[in-house]
Amino acid sequence: MRYDLEIIAAWVKPGSRVLDLGCGSGELLDYLKKQKQVRGSGIESSEAQVAECIEKGVQVLQGDINEEIRDYPDQSFDYVILSQTLQQVYQPQELIRELLRVGKQVIVSFPNFSHWSIRLQLLVNGYAPKNRQLPYDWYDTPNIRVITLADFRHFASRFGCRIDREAAVKSPKGEEAGRMVRFLPNLRATYGIFLISRR
Repeated sequence: MRYDLEIIAAWVKPGSRVLDLGCGSGELLDYLKKQKQVRGSGIESSEAQVAECIEKGVQVLQGDINEEIRDYPDQSFDYVILSQTLQQVYQPQELIRELLRVGKQVIVSFPNFSHWSIRLQLLVNGYAPKNRQLPYDWYDTPNIRVITLADFRHFASRFGCRIDREAAVKSPKGEEAGRMVRFLPNLRATYGIFLISRR
């Protein structure tokens, strides 16, 4: 499992109700179901990945997370997870507001666009930067937002979100391995993970 997903899984309490948005092949939900006995479901747009979820026995709905989230009643879940998807969302403020309506707590993770290698590439080469976490060219990327850890903290403060927990993560040799970054995280972390709730 990806290192950032291991951290997310560690934050989820056993027996919780969990909704995973953009759940991919259901790897995290499958783990949480088996290891922490959560009652979980996911929303995923990719038909192929929905099929993989079904093969694992993960409850999943195929659809657009921005639309499907509106159908859930208030406080339906203990946790709503949005892992490495925020940078692809057109209206993040609206979506996060909905997530905080539907869930008691929300876990958000995203690639940190202020990592030193990104800054250096832009400074030296003058091209839109690429790295392992952001591997696309500017013209074919699904990422429409560039987010930093500092940006997200500012967003949370401005829009009434309380940050209950956060982790800055460095995954230098692939996403399955990594470590926590405590010194200069906005400069050195490749991913940020935040646990937020309504203030």
